[in-house]
Amino acid sequence: MSNFRTLDDLDVKSQRVLVRVDLNVPMHNGKVSDATRLHAVAPTIRELSDRGARVILLAHFGRPRGQQVPDLSLAPVAPALAAALGRPVQFVSTEPGPLSDGQIVLLENTRFNEGEEANDPGYSKTLAALGDMYVNDAFSAAHRAHASTEGVARLLPSAAGRSMQKELSALSAALTDPARPLVCVVGGAKVSTKLELLGNLSRVADTIIIGGGMANTFLAAKGVHVGKSLCEHDMAATALDILKQAEANDCRILLPADAVVAKEFAAGAASRVVPVTEIAEDEMMLDVGPASVAEAMAAFDSAGTLVWNGPFGAFEIAPFDAGTVAAARHAAKLAKSGSLVAVAGGGDTVSALNHAGVADDFTYVSTAGGAFLEWLEGKALPGVEVLRAA
Repeated sequence: MSNFRTLDDLDVKSQRVLVRVDLNVPMHNGKVSDATRLHAVAPTIRELSDRGARVILLAHFGRPRGQQVPDLSLAPVAPALAAALGRPVQFVSTEPGPLSDGQIVLLENTRFNEGEEANDPGYSKTLAALGDMYVNDAFSAAHRAHASTEGVARLLPSAAGRSMQKELSALSAALTDPARPLVCVVGGAKVSTKLELLGNLSRVADTIIIGGGMANTFLAAKGVHVGKSLCEHDMAATALDILKQAEANDCRILLPADAVVAKEFAAGAASRVVPVTEIAEDEMMLDVGPASVAEAMAAFDSAGTLVWNGPFGAFEIAPFDAGTVAAARHAAKLAKSGSLVAVAGGGDTVSALNHAGVADDFTYVSTAGGAFLEWLEGKALPGVEVLRAA
C-alpha cells in the first residue's frame, strides 16, 4: 500500500475533490434495485464530506457510447445514494457552481461525453478544471484507461479512496506477497476464457484446483472420456500445455477424481457419483464428487492463502451445488478462524458464495468482475498504475 497515496495523505478542507465512484447499479422501474455498490463507496464520500471537502462525484452508467441517453442518466441514482450516505446529494447535469464545505454533488454520466471512453486529453482537462484533487474509489473501473479513471489522475494530486485501498490491500496480500502455500480455485465453463489467468497463476501458485466445465477439457485432454459433458475438445493441446507449464513451475494441478453425473441438466434430475473414468457416453459431469471435495478441503487446510475464481459445478441447480457449497463453507470456516486468507471474486463466484451463505466470512470478496480477472491475469490496471505514479 505504501506506493500510492490514500485519503490519509490529503488535506481536503475547503478543497474541491473529484471522486470517481462505481454507481453502475441495477434499476427497476426507475429506482435502484440493489444498493450494494452505493454502500461500498459511502465510507469514502462520508469521510471526505466530514473533513470539509467539497465533494464532486464522477461515475458512468451503462453504455451510452458518447450520446445523451435519458434512460442512462444518473439523476435517479442521487436519491438512493443520499439514502445510503444519510445526507443530501445534489445532482447536477452541467458543471457545479460554487460549493460549500462538506457538500456532495453528483455529476451526470461521464459516458455521455465521447471523450470519456477515448481518454481524450481535452475531456480530462475539462474534468480536472472542476477540482483541486482527485480520488479514485472505483476499482471495478480501474482496468479501463478512461478520462475519469486515468486521464484526470495525471492532472491533479491523486489518491485511492477507502474502497480502492481495501481492495488493493486484499489483492496484494493474496497474490503479490501471499502467505504460503498459495492455493487457487479456478472454475467456470470454459478454459478458453481463463487461459491468461491459468498462465499467470501457474507461475505464482503452489496448487491450482480446477473445477467447473473447464475441468472436463483437462480430463479429456488426458484421455478421460467425459460423455456429453461440457467440453472444449479443440482446446486439448492448450490444456496439456498449461499442465506442462505448471509442472515446470512446480505448481500442482488438482483435477476432479470423481464426479456427480446426470443424463440431463435439470433440477432434481436423477444423478449418481462415479470416478471420472466411469462417465457413460450419455452422461454429463455437473459437479465434482465427494472425494474431489475432500481433496480440495485438504488443500485449503494446509494453505496460507486461497484465491477463488469460479464454481466447482453447476451450482445454480440442486443437487449440483453440493461440491461448491461444501468447499466454500470449509474455506469460510478457515478464514473466519484466521488460519487462512481467503480472497474471492468474479460474478459467478460471488453468486456461489452468497448461495452457500458464506460471502461475509471470506477475508475479502471482490465484486469488481473485469478488473479482478485482469488483476488475476497479472495485467497492469491503468487506474491503479496512475495512482502509483502520483
